[in-house]
Amino acid sequence: AASVIAFASSAAAFSAPSMTFSLGKKKGKKAAPKPSGASPSADAWANAGPSLALPFAKAPATLDGTMLGDVGFDPLGFSTVPVGPWFTGLEGRNGQIGNLAWYREAELIHGRIAQVAVVGFLAPGLFGTLPGNDWTGNDAYSNLNPLEAFSQVPGLAILQIFLFMTYLEVRRINIIKEEGENYQPGDLRIGQGESRYNPFGLEYSEEAYAEKQLQELKHCRLAMLGVFGLWAQAQASGVGVTEQLSAALVTPDYYAKAGYFLPEGI
Repeated sequence: AASVIAFASSAAAFSAPSMTFSLGKKKGKKAAPKPSGASPSADAWANAGPSLALPFAKAPATLDGTMLGDVGFDPLGFSTVPVGPWFTGLEGRNGQIGNLAWYREAELIHGRIAQVAVVGFLAPGLFGTLPGNDWTGNDAYSNLNPLEAFSQVPGLAILQIFLFMTYLEVRRINIIKEEGENYQPGDLRIGQGESRYNPFGLEYSEEAYAEKQLQELKHCRLAMLGVFGLWAQAQASGVGVTEQLSAALVTPDYYAKAGYFLPEGI
């Protein structure tokens, strides 16, 4: 339940249909790049400007600073490659270079999943695990290492998560098809707005709404980095996050033993 609430709360920040991603701290749009007759990707790099995120690197002209959260970070040039949806049924926005809507959609969806995953890594150690029983096994949910717990929990528990995520994905695709070219990346029809699911009664001003959008975007990016670190550390140590943190606060054995050989008061 906590994971579902976290996912829904995160989705609410990108749900009002009347808002666009150009809101917030607007930047002056760069001059349109001059076509050279080469490929669009080559033109984007030929007209590259300084990157705010990486001062020592260049940002392709496709990152002109007008999209919310754009700080010129694209060292691999993804924004210079046309991209569109993998499913059929949506016309008008397939493979247009410079249209970053699909990259923003992917960034938000992956970021929201990463936020829920971070909660999943931390919550069992902080608040306890689910109780087991004779059918599942008394220790079925007791493992605090998420990587080991995944293979320890019953298969039907994994199936429930898979089916729920499938439902969310099918619903998202249907919303994209219904909205067509008017679709806002990340919009799950949750949050403020007419005829939308708004359990928390959110009603932000235009400026405050744009700020919430930017906050969610930053949290998504941080969570994607954070969950990778959590996974790598769990893989390397073999124990849960809280166990690692608690061990860091305990006096090391070598320090305690050294006290026997040092004069009192040192």
